[in-house]
Amino acid sequence: MELKKLSYPLTVCKVKSEVEIDLSKAFYFVGKTDEELSLVCITADTPEDTTERDDGWRGFRIQGVLDFSLIGILSKLSGILAENKIGIFAVSTFNTDYILVKEENFERALQVLSEAGYQIV
Repeated sequence: MELKKLSYPLTVCKVKSEVEIDLSKAFYFVGKTDEELSLVCITADTPEDTTERDDGWRGFRIQGVLDFSLIGILSKLSGILAENKIGIFAVSTFNTDYILVKEENFERALQVLSEAGYQIV
């Protein structure tokens, strides 16, 4: 299975309103519930008026389109990282999954996943 490194630093944050999110930017993942409005974005594209913000994330995505019938892909990846004491922030889209780790763990995460048989591109 191929994992593609994202080339940009990411931020996880909370915003007050959808108006603050510029969806014309290259990478945004928005999560809205009855309790919060969260987003993951390229750090340089973080809205000015965040209520909470956590910078310093890096990420990679599982290459290709994952069929909904596939089981355990994210679990296996997160398990390998957990065994190596690397915390994650996972984001799933219709097509695939993204895994974010803190910047200081990024290269080590890629190394342990490579050693486990994943191809890093």
